[in-house]
Amino acid sequence: MSPSPQHASGAFATLWRPRVDEALADLVAALPEGNLRAACAHGLLGPGKRLRPMLVLATCAAAGGEPVQAMPAACAVEAVHAFSLVHDDLPCMDDDDERRGRPTVHVVYGEATALLAGDALLALGLGALAASRAPWAAAATARLAEATWAGLVPGQVLDLEARDAATTPDLETIHRLKTGCLMEASCVLGGLVAGADEGVVDLLATYGRELGLAFQLADDLLDDGDDPTSWVALHGRVATEAAGEAAVARARDAAARLGSEVLDSLAFGAFHRRV
Repeated sequence: MSPSPQHASGAFATLWRPRVDEALADLVAALPEGNLRAACAHGLLGPGKRLRPMLVLATCAAAGGEPVQAMPAACAVEAVHAFSLVHDDLPCMDDDDERRGRPTVHVVYGEATALLAGDALLALGLGALAASRAPWAAAATARLAEATWAGLVPGQVLDLEARDAATTPDLETIHRLKTGCLMEASCVLGGLVAGADEGVVDLLATYGRELGLAFQLADDLLDDGDDPTSWVALHGRVATEAAGEAAVARARDAAARLGSEVLDSLAFGAFHRRV
């Protein structure tokens, strides 16, 4: 596919983003009233790209399914993503006081409540997905859980260890685990909901893996080397841009094979949002 204008993914997001936000609000409303619910809402419902739920819905459509059927999976992925951000911001990890222009959860509600809010978001997302009772629910829940315990969490461990390491960290492994595994799972879940065959699911997984790497490299470029362990700081902007463009090309090739302009546009925008 030629470089894709952003109208394809933009139109898709315009249609589905309000529905995702409504479904996420309903998810949080299941929690008892009080600080825990407020802290979870702060972490889950704030401003953000909602890229991962959009990936679930768009890959479901690309695989021949109806996106609305994938809404439980989309919400589950975003809840798991929010859990990871709430925990990443804690003083014992990244110690961030601000995210997306707002105070982080632990700043507003305290460190202990933020820790428990992250726990609740993880359980809430996986539980809601399992409780959907759809034919694909068990496989989707297992896949999302695996992306968390075998990908996202080990990736964060490696990221923390890299800050004190005497050797150059394996950034590609960190990025593919910490960011890529959840994006890959988002795409696989869309295929599972659609009832796609193994070949299509594998293609969706490839798309998600490469998109995740490109997305993280774009973040490194936006940070402009401020993080001493980032790809830009260790390898320079030119090498980072080249690695990102290569990952985007692989993702867009998968999108082309799937025949999805929306996925192509999402891949292009995930990296080129920096310009």
